[in-house]
Amino acid sequence: MSETQTIRLTLEQEDDYAFRIRFDETDIPDLLTDEPAPLGAGAGPNPTRLLLSAVANCLSASLLFALRKFKNTPGRLVTTATAELVRNEQGRLRVGHIHADVRLAEAGTAHQSLERILAQFENFCVVTESVRSGIEVSVSITDAEGVQLHGATRTG
Repeated sequence: MSETQTIRLTLEQEDDYAFRIRFDETDIPDLLTDEPAPLGAGAGPNPTRLLLSAVANCLSASLLFALRKFKNTPGRLVTTATAELVRNEQGRLRVGHIHADVRLAEAGTAHQSLERILAQFENFCVVTESVRSGIEVSVSITDAEGVQLHGATRTG
């Protein structure tokens, strides 16, 4: 049985490349987006940064949910995400790869069922799994002691 949900927003041009996003039917404050110079004034995040933040946020929330589901009480997560911009065959910029590195506030050994959590948390991230059909996404999890628990660290 299929369940469909609709999310709606309104985007309105404010000035040049600056747009105000209204998240319809919510109490979420408006968000101003803008392209960086030389096109815009950089008064807000551009769509590429929003895409990157959506992937990083979704992965972090999914990991946090999974950790708590298995009765863990994780400290503050810190996620660093990078997007590599590449040119396609027509010479147009595209997001070629996204990497998210999530850092736990404690040692991996402090968490119950960590192996099971790390094996499945990405599958529940709506944004990342949607984006992966067009953009390579890699994820690494590192604990407070610098131990690599999941994935591979990207450099650059």
